Amino acid sequence: MNKEVLKILEKDARATPQQIATMTSLPVKEVEKSIEKAEKERVIVKYKTIVNWERLGEEEVQALIEVKIQPQRNVGFDAIAERIYRFPEVRTVYLVSGTYDLAVLVVGKTMHETAAFVWQKLATLESVQGTVTHFLLKRYKEDGEILDSGGEKGKRQPLTF
Repeated sequence: MNKEVLKILEKDARATPQQIATMTSLPVKEVEKSIEKAEKERVIVKYKTIVNWERLGEEEVQALIEVKIQPQRNVGFDAIAERIYRFPEVRTVYLVSGTYDLAVLVVGKTMHETAAFVWQKLATLESVQGTVTHFLLKRYKEDGEILDSGGEKGKRQPLTF
């Protein structure tokens, strides 16, 4: 598996094997095999598109929830983390250091819907000892991409040779 190929795909999942081959000076077949192997071994987990829903007038409510949990004997945090990440509202779950144990990113259509997830589903789980909810007010940058840079300034410049 070629790390250079993976770095290119991480920045631009739409890059074709031909483009990657040109960028890395590798044969196209080698690039294709590297990608295929990475997908098979789940090194590449998913190809992702970032959508700026605000530009379409469709908003979603996101909340970052800190969760304090009681780890379970023999499985630690893994079992409760799995229960949490299986909820469809949950986008991301991280084990973190500090006062709280998990950071959970949740998405809903309204603030009430998102808050209801916390009090009806998350806080009622047996191992959960406490939560702190932070509603995300505005996304400026996600996964390395600036979402709104104030007009034309954020537009990509055409490549010229």
